[in-house]
Amino acid sequence: AAALSRAAEAEPPDPVLRRIVAALDAGRPVAATADELGIGARLLHRRSLAAFGYGPKTLARVLRLQRALVLARAGTPLAETAARTGFADQAHLTRDVRELAGVTPGELLGDRR
Repeated sequence: AAALSRAAEAEPPDPVLRRIVAALDAGRPVAATADELGIGARLLHRRSLAAFGYGPKTLARVLRLQRALVLARAGTPLAETAARTGFADQAHLTRDVRELAGVTPGELLGDRR
């Protein structure tokens, strides 16, 4: 839950961080994002860690989960939500919710599905 709230509330303080968030939120791989920005993967990791408290792969997972939550809160079934947001299946979405938020999807959504 802390990871979700940190990413939702964090406003990247510089243009490079905004571009990192935009690229990862669009589903770009971490290595491709670093290449596009002209920085190394290690620097990308350090900047992400300093700004958000975790590395770019975790940031990408959090951003994807946030996209999924928007759909799920709008009433989209979890299986469809998972497919539309890049999860392999509903079980994959459920695992990420548990790992990142520490609760089940039903608990996170308040059983509004």
